[in-house]
Amino acid sequence: MRDIVSRDDNWRVQEILAKSFDEFCKKKGYENALPTIDEWLKNRNPNTRRAVTEGLRIWTSRPYFKENPAEAIERLADLREDPSEYVRKSVGNALRDISKKYPELIKAELDSWNLESKEINQVYKLANKFVK
Repeated sequence: MRDIVSRDDNWRVQEILAKSFDEFCKKKGYENALPTIDEWLKNRNPNTRRAVTEGLRIWTSRPYFKENPAEAIERLADLREDPSEYVRKSVGNALRDISKKYPELIKAELDSWNLESKEINQVYKLANKFVK
C-alpha cells in the first residue's frame, strides 16, 4: 500500500501518507519503529522519504525523540545529498524547525558538513536560518 500511495503526486495524498506513517510510529512506539523509519528513508520513491522527513520534523517533541533529538537529526542529515530536490527541501526545513528547540545540536551537525556540494549547500541554507 505504501508504494501505491507514495506514487501519487498530489500533495494532499502525500500529507495523508506522512500522517498515517506518524500514526503507525506513535502506536508502535517511536523507538520500536526505528527499523521501519530507516527502511522508509531508504525507499526509492522520494515521496516515501519525504513522508519520514515530515515526521522527523515534529517527532522531536514526542516520546523517545524528545529525549534523543540527535536520532532525528542524524537521520535527516543523512538525506542532505538526496537526489530529490523535494526531499532536500523537506530535510532543510525540518532541520530549521528542529533548530528552534535544539540550536546547538543543529549547529554542530551543520558545522560538520562539506559545503562544496550544491545539494548540501541547498539544505544548509534552509537549515541554518535560526542557527547563530
